[in-house]
Amino acid sequence: MTARLAVVDGAPADGSGRLDARARLEALCDPGSLEMIRSAVDSRSERRSQPGDGVVAGAGTVAGQPVFCFAQDARFAGGSLGAAQADSIVRVMRMAAAANAPIVAFVESGGARIDEGIAALAGYGQIFREQVQLSGWVPQIAVVCGASAGGGAYSPALSDFVVMTPESQLFLTGPGVVREVMGEDVTAAELGGPDVQSRNGVCHLVAEGDGHAVGLAQALLGYLAPRPGGAPAAAGRQETTLDPSSVVPTNGRKVYDVRGVIEALADGGETLEIAPRWARNMVTAFGRIDGRPVGFVANQPRHFGGAIDSDASQKAARFVRTCNSFGLPLVVLVDTPGFLPGTRQEANGVIRHGAKLLYAFSEATVPRFTVVLRKAYGGGYITMNSHGLGADLVLAWPGAQIGVVGADQAVGILARREIAAAEDPQAERARLAADYGERHLTAAVAAGSGFVDEVIAPTQTRSRLRWALKTIGANDRRGVDRGNVPL
Repeated sequence: MTARLAVVDGAPADGSGRLDARARLEALCDPGSLEMIRSAVDSRSERRSQPGDGVVAGAGTVAGQPVFCFAQDARFAGGSLGAAQADSIVRVMRMAAAANAPIVAFVESGGARIDEGIAALAGYGQIFREQVQLSGWVPQIAVVCGASAGGGAYSPALSDFVVMTPESQLFLTGPGVVREVMGEDVTAAELGGPDVQSRNGVCHLVAEGDGHAVGLAQALLGYLAPRPGGAPAAAGRQETTLDPSSVVPTNGRKVYDVRGVIEALADGGETLEIAPRWARNMVTAFGRIDGRPVGFVANQPRHFGGAIDSDASQKAARFVRTCNSFGLPLVVLVDTPGFLPGTRQEANGVIRHGAKLLYAFSEATVPRFTVVLRKAYGGGYITMNSHGLGADLVLAWPGAQIGVVGADQAVGILARREIAAAEDPQAERARLAADYGERHLTAAVAAGSGFVDEVIAPTQTRSRLRWALKTIGANDRRGVDRGNVPL
Protein backbone atom coordinates (compact mmCIF):
# COMPACT_ATOMS: atom_id res chain seq x y z
CA MET A 1 0.00 0.00 0.00
CA THR A 2 1.51 3.25 -1.08
CA ALA A 3 1.38 6.98 -0.40
CA ARG A 4 2.75 9.88 -2.36
CA LEU A 5 5.63 11.36 -0.41
CA ALA A 6 7.25 14.74 -0.70
CA VAL A 7 10.66 15.10 -2.34
CA VAL A 8 13.06 16.55 0.20
CA ASP A 9 15.53 19.14 -1.04
CA GLY A 10 19.13 18.28 -0.24
CA ALA A 11 18.41 14.59 0.40
CA PRO A 12 19.13 11.70 -1.97
CA ALA A 13 16.35 11.01 -4.47
CA ASP A 14 15.50 7.71 -2.76
CA GLY A 15 15.00 9.42 0.60
CA SER A 16 18.02 7.75 2.20
CA GLY A 17 20.85 9.55 4.00
CA ARG A 18 21.00 11.64 7.17
CA LEU A 19 20.13 15.28 7.72
CA ASP A 20 21.22 17.42 10.64
CA ALA A 21 18.77 18.68 13.25
CA ARG A 22 17.82 21.96 11.63
CA ALA A 23 17.75 20.49 8.12
CA ARG A 24 15.12 18.01 9.32
CA LEU A 25 12.83 20.84 10.36
CA GLU A 26 13.46 22.73 7.12
CA ALA A 27 12.71 19.61 5.09
CA LEU A 28 9.46 19.05 6.98
CA CYS A 29 8.04 22.54 6.59
CA ASP A 30 6.92 24.32 3.46
CA PRO A 31 9.81 26.33 1.91
CA GLY A 32 10.32 29.62 3.71
CA SER A 33 7.70 28.92 6.39
CA LEU A 34 9.94 27.74 9.25
CA GLU A 35 10.35 30.20 12.13
CA MET A 36 12.81 29.17 14.82
CA ILE A 37 11.94 29.12 18.53
CA ARG A 38 14.73 29.22 21.13
CA SER A 39 17.21 28.26 18.43
CA ALA A 40 19.37 31.28 17.79
CA VAL A 41 22.45 29.27 16.79
CA ASP A 42 22.61 27.35 13.48
CA SER A 43 23.04 23.71 14.51
CA ARG A 44 24.89 22.93 11.27
CA SER A 45 27.83 25.15 12.14
CA GLU A 46 27.94 25.22 15.94
CA ARG A 47 28.41 22.34 18.37
CA ARG A 48 28.16 24.31 21.55
CA SER A 49 25.04 24.50 23.67
CA GLN A 50 22.20 26.45 22.11
CA PRO A 51 19.42 28.39 23.84
CA GLY A 52 17.42 25.16 23.68
CA ASP A 53 20.43 23.22 25.00
CA GLY A 54 20.77 20.58 22.32
CA VAL A 55 17.39 20.92 20.66
CA VAL A 56 16.30 22.94 17.62
CA ALA A 57 12.67 24.03 17.66
CA GLY A 58 10.38 25.94 15.38
CA ALA A 59 6.99 26.43 13.79
CA GLY A 60 5.97 26.44 10.16
CA THR A 61 3.44 24.98 7.78
CA VAL A 62 3.09 21.65 5.99
CA ALA A 63 0.91 21.85 2.87
CA GLY A 64 -0.24 25.22 4.20
CA GLN A 65 -1.33 23.89 7.59
CA PRO A 66 0.38 25.08 10.82
CA VAL A 67 2.77 22.66 12.51
CA PHE A 68 5.18 22.87 15.47
CA CYS A 69 8.35 20.82 15.45
CA PHE A 70 11.64 20.18 17.23
CA ALA A 71 14.74 18.10 16.60
CA GLN A 72 17.24 16.90 19.17
CA ASP A 73 20.85 17.48 18.14
CA ALA A 74 22.88 14.37 18.92
CA ARG A 75 26.12 16.29 18.36
CA PHE A 76 25.66 18.06 21.69
CA ALA A 77 25.94 15.67 24.66
CA GLY A 78 24.57 12.83 22.52
CA GLY A 79 21.20 14.55 22.37
CA SER A 80 20.72 13.76 26.06
CA LEU A 81 18.01 15.69 27.81
CA GLY A 82 18.66 18.24 30.51
CA ALA A 83 16.39 20.72 32.25
CA ALA A 84 16.90 23.48 29.64
CA GLN A 85 16.14 21.16 26.71
CA ALA A 86 13.05 19.82 28.50
CA ASP A 87 11.86 23.37 29.11
CA SER A 88 12.21 24.18 25.40
CA ILE A 89 10.31 21.05 24.33
CA VAL A 90 7.51 21.69 26.82
CA ARG A 91 7.30 25.29 25.61
CA VAL A 92 6.88 24.15 22.00
CA MET A 93 4.20 21.64 23.02
CA ARG A 94 2.22 24.29 24.87
CA MET A 95 2.43 26.62 21.90
CA ALA A 96 1.13 23.82 19.68
CA ALA A 97 -1.75 23.26 22.10
CA ALA A 98 -2.63 26.96 22.06
CA ALA A 99 -2.55 26.99 18.26
CA ASN A 100 -4.35 23.62 18.00
CA ALA A 101 -1.57 22.47 15.65
CA PRO A 102 0.23 19.13 15.21
CA ILE A 103 3.66 18.38 16.65
CA VAL A 104 6.45 16.55 14.83
CA ALA A 105 9.45 15.52 16.96
CA PHE A 106 12.76 14.32 15.51
CA VAL A 107 14.14 12.20 18.33
CA GLU A 108 17.78 11.21 18.84
CA SER A 109 18.67 11.12 22.50
CA GLY A 110 20.85 9.17 24.91
CA GLY A 111 18.24 9.71 27.61
CA ALA A 112 18.45 11.81 30.76
CA ARG A 113 21.65 13.83 31.21
CA ILE A 114 23.52 12.12 34.04
CA ASP A 115 25.41 15.20 35.23
CA GLU A 116 22.09 17.01 35.88
CA GLY A 117 20.76 14.20 38.03
CA ILE A 118 17.14 14.36 39.12
CA ALA A 119 16.53 17.62 37.25
CA ALA A 120 16.89 15.74 33.95
CA LEU A 121 14.49 13.05 35.15
CA ALA A 122 12.01 15.73 36.19
CA GLY A 123 12.33 17.21 32.71
CA TYR A 124 11.23 13.93 31.16
CA GLY A 125 8.32 13.79 33.57
CA GLN A 126 7.17 17.22 32.41
CA ILE A 127 7.40 16.17 28.75
CA PHE A 128 5.48 12.95 29.35
CA ARG A 129 2.73 14.79 31.20
CA GLU A 130 2.46 17.35 28.41
CA GLN A 131 2.22 14.59 25.80
CA VAL A 132 -0.57 12.87 27.71
CA GLN A 133 -2.42 16.18 28.11
CA LEU A 134 -2.27 16.69 24.33
CA SER A 135 -3.08 13.08 23.47
CA GLY A 136 -6.08 12.87 21.18
CA TRP A 137 -6.27 16.66 20.77
CA VAL A 138 -3.36 17.49 18.50
CA PRO A 139 -1.55 14.87 16.39
CA GLN A 140 1.88 13.90 17.72
CA ILE A 141 4.37 12.27 15.37
CA ALA A 142 7.79 11.07 16.51
CA VAL A 143 10.52 10.46 13.92
CA VAL A 144 13.37 8.49 15.50
CA CYS A 145 16.60 9.31 13.68
CA GLY A 146 19.24 7.67 15.87
CA ALA A 147 19.80 5.84 19.13
CA SER A 148 17.17 6.81 21.71
CA ALA A 149 17.27 5.28 25.16
CA GLY A 150 15.37 5.52 28.43
CA GLY A 151 13.10 8.55 28.37
CA GLY A 152 14.13 9.06 24.77
CA ALA A 153 12.25 5.83 24.01
CA TYR A 154 9.18 6.52 26.14
CA SER A 155 8.51 9.90 24.55
CA PRO A 156 7.98 8.41 21.06
CA ALA A 157 5.83 5.65 22.59
CA LEU A 158 3.47 8.34 23.94
CA SER A 159 3.08 9.80 20.45
CA ASP A 160 0.31 8.90 18.04
CA PHE A 161 2.74 7.61 15.41
CA VAL A 162 6.36 6.50 15.45
CA VAL A 163 8.54 6.56 12.32
CA MET A 164 12.03 5.00 12.46
CA THR A 165 14.98 5.34 10.11
CA PRO A 166 17.41 2.46 9.38
CA GLU A 167 20.06 3.91 11.72
CA SER A 168 17.69 4.38 14.65
CA GLN A 169 17.16 2.30 17.78
CA LEU A 170 14.68 2.49 20.63
CA PHE A 171 15.36 0.75 23.93
CA LEU A 172 14.99 1.42 27.63
CA THR A 173 18.43 0.06 28.51
CA GLY A 174 21.34 -0.19 26.07
CA PRO A 175 23.43 -3.20 25.08
CA GLY A 176 26.04 -2.49 27.77
CA VAL A 177 23.53 -2.63 30.59
CA VAL A 178 21.86 -5.72 29.12
CA ARG A 179 25.24 -7.43 28.91
CA GLU A 180 26.15 -6.51 32.47
CA VAL A 181 22.82 -7.30 34.12
CA MET A 182 21.42 -10.10 31.99
CA GLY A 183 24.58 -11.60 30.52
CA GLU A 184 23.16 -11.23 26.98
CA ASP A 185 25.53 -10.15 24.23
CA VAL A 186 23.39 -8.13 21.81
CA THR A 187 23.91 -5.24 19.39
CA ALA A 188 21.91 -2.02 19.51
CA ALA A 189 20.13 -2.95 16.28
CA GLU A 190 19.25 -6.41 17.59
CA LEU A 191 17.99 -4.89 20.82
CA GLY A 192 15.83 -2.07 19.48
CA GLY A 193 16.33 -1.47 15.78
CA PRO A 194 13.43 -0.83 13.39
CA ASP A 195 13.19 -4.50 12.47
CA VAL A 196 12.48 -5.31 16.13
CA GLN A 197 10.23 -2.39 16.98
CA SER A 198 8.14 -2.57 13.79
CA ARG A 199 7.22 -6.19 14.54
CA ASN A 200 6.07 -5.58 18.09
CA GLY A 201 3.92 -2.52 17.43
CA VAL A 202 6.18 0.19 18.89
CA CYS A 203 7.11 1.53 15.44
CA HIS A 204 4.35 2.25 12.92
CA LEU A 205 6.39 3.10 9.81
CA VAL A 206 9.98 2.32 8.76
CA ALA A 207 11.67 4.84 6.47
CA GLU A 208 14.58 4.41 4.09
CA GLY A 209 16.35 7.44 5.54
CA ASP A 210 15.78 10.91 6.95
CA GLY A 211 14.29 12.31 3.74
CA HIS A 212 11.85 9.44 3.41
CA ALA A 213 10.96 9.76 7.11
CA VAL A 214 10.09 13.42 6.55
CA GLY A 215 7.88 12.39 3.65
CA LEU A 216 6.08 9.83 5.82
CA ALA A 217 5.48 12.45 8.51
CA GLN A 218 4.06 14.81 5.88
CA ALA A 219 1.81 12.04 4.56
CA LEU A 220 0.49 11.33 8.06
CA LEU A 221 -0.23 15.02 8.65
CA GLY A 222 -2.24 15.04 5.43
CA TYR A 223 -4.72 12.59 6.96
CA LEU A 224 -4.95 14.04 10.46
CA ALA A 225 -6.56 17.08 12.01
CA PRO A 226 -6.48 18.21 15.66
CA ARG A 227 -9.45 18.36 18.03
CA PRO A 228 -11.62 20.33 18.49
CA GLY A 229 -12.39 21.69 15.04
CA GLY A 230 -13.53 20.51 11.67
CA ALA A 231 -12.76 17.24 10.00
CA PRO A 232 -9.46 16.84 8.12
CA ALA A 233 -9.31 18.86 4.95
CA ALA A 234 -10.63 17.04 1.89
CA ALA A 235 -8.45 16.65 -1.15
CA GLY A 236 -9.52 16.47 -4.76
CA ARG A 237 -11.37 13.25 -5.52
CA GLN A 238 -9.58 10.69 -7.68
CA GLU A 239 -11.67 7.98 -9.29
CA THR A 240 -10.67 4.34 -9.36
CA THR A 241 -11.89 1.71 -11.80
CA LEU A 242 -10.75 -1.30 -9.76
CA ASP A 243 -13.27 -4.02 -8.90
CA PRO A 244 -12.90 -4.75 -5.16
CA SER A 245 -14.05 -8.35 -5.64
CA SER A 246 -11.44 -9.11 -8.31
CA VAL A 247 -8.92 -10.18 -5.66
CA VAL A 248 -11.41 -12.10 -3.47
CA PRO A 249 -11.85 -15.83 -4.27
CA THR A 250 -15.41 -17.14 -4.04
CA ASN A 251 -14.07 -20.19 -2.21
CA GLY A 252 -14.07 -19.17 1.44
CA ARG A 253 -11.08 -21.39 2.17
CA LYS A 254 -8.78 -19.63 -0.29
CA VAL A 255 -6.64 -16.74 0.93
CA TYR A 256 -6.11 -13.34 -0.66
CA ASP A 257 -4.62 -9.95 0.16
CA VAL A 258 -7.33 -7.65 1.53
CA ARG A 259 -5.15 -4.65 0.74
CA GLY A 260 -6.28 -5.05 -2.85
CA VAL A 261 -9.87 -4.42 -1.72
CA ILE A 262 -8.81 -1.32 0.23
CA GLU A 263 -6.95 0.08 -2.78
CA ALA A 264 -10.03 -0.49 -4.95
CA LEU A 265 -12.12 1.60 -2.54
CA ALA A 266 -9.64 4.44 -1.91
CA ASP A 267 -9.33 7.43 -4.21
CA GLY A 268 -6.82 6.59 -6.91
CA GLY A 269 -5.89 3.41 -5.03
CA GLU A 270 -3.73 5.61 -2.79
CA THR A 271 -3.31 4.49 0.83
CA LEU A 272 -0.88 4.60 3.74
CA GLU A 273 -0.74 1.37 5.75
CA ILE A 274 0.02 1.73 9.45
CA ALA A 275 2.11 -0.88 11.30
CA PRO A 276 2.23 -3.30 8.34
CA ARG A 277 4.80 -5.60 10.02
CA TRP A 278 2.90 -6.06 13.27
CA ALA A 279 -0.18 -8.28 13.67
CA ARG A 280 -0.36 -8.92 9.93
CA ASN A 281 -3.74 -10.65 10.25
CA MET A 282 -5.24 -7.17 10.72
CA VAL A 283 -4.70 -4.31 8.25
CA THR A 284 -4.99 -0.69 9.37
CA ALA A 285 -4.56 2.07 6.80
CA PHE A 286 -5.41 5.63 5.88
CA GLY A 287 -6.99 6.51 2.57
CA ARG A 288 -9.51 8.89 1.03
CA ILE A 289 -12.97 8.40 -0.36
CA ASP A 290 -14.36 11.30 -2.38
CA GLY A 291 -11.41 13.33 -1.14
CA ARG A 292 -12.23 12.77 2.53
CA PRO A 293 -9.66 11.04 4.76
CA VAL A 294 -10.88 7.78 6.31
CA GLY A 295 -9.40 4.96 8.34
CA PHE A 296 -9.61 1.39 7.03
CA VAL A 297 -9.66 -1.60 9.39
CA ALA A 298 -9.69 -5.02 7.72
CA ASN A 299 -9.17 -8.68 8.50
CA GLN A 300 -6.29 -10.11 6.46
CA PRO A 301 -7.01 -13.68 5.22
CA ARG A 302 -3.37 -14.06 4.13
CA HIS A 303 -2.42 -14.52 7.79
CA PHE A 304 -4.22 -16.92 10.16
CA GLY A 305 -7.07 -16.97 7.65
CA GLY A 306 -8.16 -13.56 8.96
CA ALA A 307 -8.68 -14.85 12.50
CA ILE A 308 -8.32 -12.21 15.21
CA ASP A 309 -5.69 -12.68 17.91
CA SER A 310 -4.50 -10.58 20.85
CA ASP A 311 -2.00 -8.53 18.81
CA ALA A 312 -4.53 -7.84 16.04
CA SER A 313 -7.03 -6.68 18.67
CA GLN A 314 -4.52 -4.24 20.17
CA LYS A 315 -3.46 -2.94 16.78
CA ALA A 316 -7.01 -2.32 15.58
CA ALA A 317 -8.18 -0.86 18.91
CA ARG A 318 -5.47 1.77 18.98
CA PHE A 319 -6.05 2.68 15.34
CA VAL A 320 -9.80 3.00 15.90
CA ARG A 321 -9.28 5.30 18.88
CA THR A 322 -6.78 7.40 16.93
CA CYS A 323 -9.21 7.82 14.04
CA ASN A 324 -11.97 8.69 16.50
CA SER A 325 -9.77 11.29 18.20
CA PHE A 326 -9.08 13.12 14.95
CA GLY A 327 -12.45 12.81 13.28
CA LEU A 328 -11.72 10.20 10.62
CA PRO A 329 -14.67 8.01 9.62
CA LEU A 330 -14.01 4.28 9.80
CA VAL A 331 -14.47 1.76 6.99
CA VAL A 332 -14.35 -1.80 8.35
CA LEU A 333 -13.88 -4.73 5.95
CA VAL A 334 -14.82 -8.07 7.49
CA ASP A 335 -13.68 -11.54 6.49
CA THR A 336 -12.97 -13.52 9.63
CA PRO A 337 -13.73 -16.95 11.07
CA GLY A 338 -13.61 -15.40 14.54
CA PHE A 339 -10.96 -15.30 17.24
CA LEU A 340 -7.86 -17.47 17.01
CA PRO A 341 -8.25 -20.41 19.44
CA GLY A 342 -5.62 -22.13 21.57
CA THR A 343 -3.81 -22.12 24.88
CA ARG A 344 -1.24 -19.58 23.68
CA GLN A 345 -3.89 -17.00 22.86
CA GLU A 346 -5.70 -17.52 26.15
CA ALA A 347 -2.40 -17.20 28.01
CA ASN A 348 -1.71 -13.97 26.09
CA GLY A 349 -4.98 -12.51 27.37
CA VAL A 350 -6.94 -12.54 24.11
CA ILE A 351 -10.12 -11.89 26.10
CA ARG A 352 -8.69 -8.71 27.58
CA HIS A 353 -7.24 -7.49 24.29
CA GLY A 354 -10.36 -8.40 22.33
CA ALA A 355 -12.37 -6.38 24.83
CA LYS A 356 -10.22 -3.35 23.98
CA LEU A 357 -11.37 -3.54 20.37
CA LEU A 358 -14.99 -3.92 21.44
CA TYR A 359 -14.56 -0.88 23.67
CA ALA A 360 -12.85 1.17 20.94
CA PHE A 361 -15.65 0.61 18.42
CA SER A 362 -18.39 1.09 21.00
CA GLU A 363 -17.08 4.43 22.24
CA ALA A 364 -16.29 5.83 18.78
CA THR A 365 -18.41 8.80 17.77
CA VAL A 366 -17.15 9.16 14.20
CA PRO A 367 -19.20 7.62 11.35
CA ARG A 368 -18.56 3.86 11.09
CA PHE A 369 -19.32 1.72 8.06
CA THR A 370 -18.91 -2.05 7.80
CA VAL A 371 -18.71 -4.24 4.70
CA VAL A 372 -18.83 -8.04 5.12
CA LEU A 373 -16.84 -9.48 2.24
CA ARG A 374 -17.05 -13.26 2.71
CA LYS A 375 -17.66 -14.38 6.28
CA ALA A 376 -18.20 -13.03 9.76
CA TYR A 377 -18.52 -15.68 12.46
CA GLY A 378 -18.98 -15.60 16.22
CA GLY A 379 -17.11 -13.07 18.30
CA GLY A 380 -15.34 -11.86 15.18
CA TYR A 381 -18.67 -10.73 13.71
CA ILE A 382 -19.54 -8.80 16.85
CA THR A 383 -16.11 -7.25 17.33
CA MET A 384 -15.62 -5.98 13.79
CA ASN A 385 -18.00 -3.04 14.12
CA SER A 386 -21.31 -4.90 14.03
CA HIS A 387 -24.75 -3.27 14.24
CA GLY A 388 -24.84 -4.23 17.89
CA LEU A 389 -21.75 -2.09 18.57
CA GLY A 390 -23.36 0.90 16.88
CA ALA A 391 -22.20 0.73 13.26
CA ASP A 392 -23.93 3.42 11.21
CA LEU A 393 -24.19 1.25 8.10
CA VAL A 394 -23.59 -2.47 7.55
CA LEU A 395 -23.30 -3.73 3.99
CA ALA A 396 -22.62 -7.26 2.78
CA TRP A 397 -21.63 -8.82 -0.53
CA PRO A 398 -24.09 -11.43 -1.88
CA GLY A 399 -21.94 -14.46 -1.06
CA ALA A 400 -21.16 -13.39 2.51
CA GLN A 401 -22.01 -15.69 5.41
CA ILE A 402 -22.81 -14.36 8.87
CA GLY A 403 -23.48 -16.48 11.93
CA VAL A 404 -22.26 -18.02 15.15
CA VAL A 405 -20.10 -20.63 13.37
CA GLY A 406 -19.66 -21.98 9.86
CA ALA A 407 -22.23 -24.39 8.47
CA ASP A 408 -20.06 -27.50 8.65
CA GLN A 409 -19.11 -26.85 12.26
CA ALA A 410 -22.72 -26.05 13.16
CA VAL A 411 -24.17 -29.31 11.85
CA GLY A 412 -21.29 -31.22 13.40
CA ILE A 413 -22.64 -30.03 16.74
CA LEU A 414 -26.39 -29.89 16.10
CA ALA A 415 -26.79 -33.07 14.03
CA ARG A 416 -24.00 -35.21 15.39
CA ARG A 417 -26.17 -38.29 15.97
CA GLU A 418 -28.06 -37.94 12.70
CA ILE A 419 -24.82 -37.78 10.74
CA ALA A 420 -23.35 -40.78 12.58
CA ALA A 421 -26.45 -42.87 11.81
CA ALA A 422 -26.49 -42.05 8.08
CA GLU A 423 -25.41 -44.61 5.46
CA ASP A 424 -22.98 -42.04 4.06
CA PRO A 425 -22.04 -39.72 6.97
CA GLN A 426 -19.85 -37.46 4.81
CA ALA A 427 -22.58 -36.90 2.21
CA GLU A 428 -25.20 -36.37 4.91
CA ARG A 429 -23.03 -33.82 6.67
CA ALA A 430 -22.50 -31.93 3.41
CA ARG A 431 -26.25 -31.94 2.71
CA LEU A 432 -27.13 -30.73 6.19
CA ALA A 433 -24.41 -28.07 6.07
CA ALA A 434 -25.72 -26.71 2.77
CA ASP A 435 -29.25 -26.58 4.17
CA TYR A 436 -28.09 -24.89 7.40
CA GLY A 437 -26.11 -22.33 5.45
CA GLU A 438 -29.10 -21.39 3.30
CA ARG A 439 -31.42 -21.07 6.29
CA HIS A 440 -29.12 -19.31 8.75
CA LEU A 441 -25.92 -17.87 7.29
CA THR A 442 -26.61 -15.99 4.07
CA ALA A 443 -26.34 -12.23 3.75
CA ALA A 444 -29.98 -12.17 2.66
CA VAL A 445 -31.04 -13.83 5.92
CA ALA A 446 -28.99 -11.30 7.93
CA ALA A 447 -30.55 -8.44 5.95
CA GLY A 448 -34.03 -9.84 6.51
CA SER A 449 -33.37 -9.84 10.24
CA GLY A 450 -32.06 -6.27 10.21
CA PHE A 451 -28.45 -7.12 11.07
CA VAL A 452 -27.31 -6.06 7.59
CA ASP A 453 -28.69 -2.87 6.05
CA GLU A 454 -28.20 -3.85 2.44
CA VAL A 455 -26.79 -6.63 0.30
CA ILE A 456 -24.86 -5.01 -2.54
CA ALA A 457 -22.83 -6.04 -5.55
CA PRO A 458 -19.09 -5.61 -4.87
CA THR A 459 -18.86 -3.00 -7.64
CA GLN A 460 -21.35 -0.84 -5.73
CA THR A 461 -19.22 -0.73 -2.57
CA ARG A 462 -17.31 2.46 -3.30
CA SER A 463 -20.39 4.37 -4.46
CA ARG A 464 -22.34 3.30 -1.37
CA LEU A 465 -19.50 4.42 0.90
CA ARG A 466 -19.32 7.74 -0.93
CA TRP A 467 -23.05 8.18 -0.35
CA ALA A 468 -22.71 7.25 3.32
CA LEU A 469 -19.93 9.78 3.85
CA LYS A 470 -22.01 12.54 2.25
CA THR A 471 -25.11 11.78 4.30
CA ILE A 472 -24.50 9.79 7.48
CA GLY A 473 -20.98 11.17 7.79
CA ALA A 474 -21.81 14.73 6.79
CA ASN A 475 -21.61 16.12 10.32
CA ASP A 476 -18.68 15.88 12.69
CA ARG A 477 -20.16 14.19 15.77
CA ARG A 478 -17.07 14.24 17.92
CA GLY A 479 -17.84 15.22 21.45
CA VAL A 480 -16.39 12.56 23.72
CA ASP A 481 -13.57 14.15 25.72
CA ARG A 482 -11.57 10.98 26.20
CA GLY A 483 -8.56 11.60 24.00
CA ASN A 484 -6.39 8.92 22.45
CA VAL A 485 -4.98 7.04 25.42
CA PRO A 486 -2.53 4.46 24.03
CA LEU A 487 -3.73 0.91 24.58
